[in-house]
Amino acid sequence: MSENIPEPKTKTLAETASYLVWKAEEPDGETTYHIELNNVTMHFFEEEWVEFIELVRGLGTK
Repeated sequence: MSENIPEPKTKTLAETASYLVWKAEEPDGETTYHIELNNVTMHFFEEEWVEFIELVRGLGTK
């Protein structure tokens, strides 16, 4: 008996030869963000992503 588990809808936000940033609209309604940096992947929930983007934007003002 196979279960019909819905897949997340994904979208690439940015990509270079070595890095990838993408988001996933999860079946439960949660949006998650993912950053792939060579062999490291970081996963963020929406609230964490907003804070991370604020942190990165702050780098330009230092």
